[in-house]
Amino acid sequence: MKRKLNVLLVCGSGASSSFMAAKMRFAAKEKGLEINLTARSEGEISNYIGDVDAIMVGPHLVGDYENLKKRYSDECKVILMEKGYYAKLDGEKAIGHLLEELEKHSKSE
Repeated sequence: MKRKLNVLLVCGSGASSSFMAAKMRFAAKEKGLEINLTARSEGEISNYIGDVDAIMVGPHLVGDYENLKKRYSDECKVILMEKGYYAKLDGEKAIGHLLEELEKHSKSE
């Protein structure tokens, strides 16, 4: 990773994504990664879209995922978080998923 990544975690109200962001920050630090993680509600995405490399969407927003992807995928990578690691607040697996998806994205450009 060449530069610090900016990632927006999104859920309904911003509360559950705040817990996940904290776990992901810890996991990123443990791996020596420079990732700025911000947790906000879905309604706040437009306030951050110009400053993020990726949006990670909470799995409970699966019904909104395709619309979010259509709306924001020209500006950043939009990733649906997996229920398994989200429910367990497994920051290490979430970071792994983020990096995997960003790698796929960079290869497809």
